[in-house]
Amino acid sequence: MVNPFINSITSWFLKKRIHQIELFLKYPNEVQNELLLKLLSSAKNTSIGKLYGFDSIKNYKDYSERVPVSTYEEISEMIERSRKGEKNIFWSSDIKWFAKSSGTTNSKSKFIPISQESLEDCHYAANKDLLCLYLSNNENSKLFEGKNLRLGGSKSTYFENGSIYGDLSAILIENMPIWAEYISTPSKKVALMSDWEHKMPAIIEETIKENVTSLAGVPSWVLTLLNKTLEVSGKKTINEIWPNLEVYFHGGVSFNPYINHVYKSNNNYEIKMLELGPIVDQKEKRNLLIYWARKFLALVK
Repeated sequence: MVNPFINSITSWFLKKRIHQIELFLKYPNEVQNELLLKLLSSAKNTSIGKLYGFDSIKNYKDYSERVPVSTYEEISEMIERSRKGEKNIFWSSDIKWFAKSSGTTNSKSKFIPISQESLEDCHYAANKDLLCLYLSNNENSKLFEGKNLRLGGSKSTYFENGSIYGDLSAILIENMPIWAEYISTPSKKVALMSDWEHKMPAIIEETIKENVTSLAGVPSWVLTLLNKTLEVSGKKTINEIWPNLEVYFHGGVSFNPYINHVYKSNNNYEIKMLELGPIVDQKEKRNLLIYWARKFLALVK
């Protein structure tokens, strides 16, 4: 079990950011405009930046008039070049990781470039803010006295150049800081296994005796894990296995088709649900986009 002192310190550290988040919510247009200009400045010397003149764009109006909405197919040739090792196409730093989509268009998978800055300033920053909002609304949380049970996909190496593609969840797990590994289960080795027939039993074996206080993952995967864990343990509810489980973090797809099944697996014992992407502000009962985490949102009609 993680030391309660660590829970107190970690919770205090994360909740310190709530004031900054409140300022972001108060000035959304200013935050997004500043972010847009920073991103354009960082990418002005890339192939895309030179093509559309990022260095002379001063505001969103310039951006929307100069940079067209493009389909994946229209930029797929540049993405393929990037996957093969060509630099400075979309972003100024090296692109090593590519998130593989499930292929909802034309039945073909898409490969989304993921920079180190994107990992740190977007994905991980958004997760920290999600924790911050949760802890600020749940003062008595003991989240960090236990571990987060995370479910992720797998990754593979592309050709000989060393670039790597895989599920976004696998990329996030692979690059997690050491301190996050300390409060996560299962181990990285098991979490990144590609064969689900062997992966699911391995996850259950590693996690069933842990003090799990939170879940994270795509709803369909999590629901399968919960049902398999109940089957293996012989218990009737998840609360009998992980009595300190208090929250499930999810995102990527709508949770509505799964919510009743998750509650049923726990005999209607309350588990808080928090969604990333929009997320829910529990006090105001409203959806919030984490628009300050290095992601500019251009809404298209």
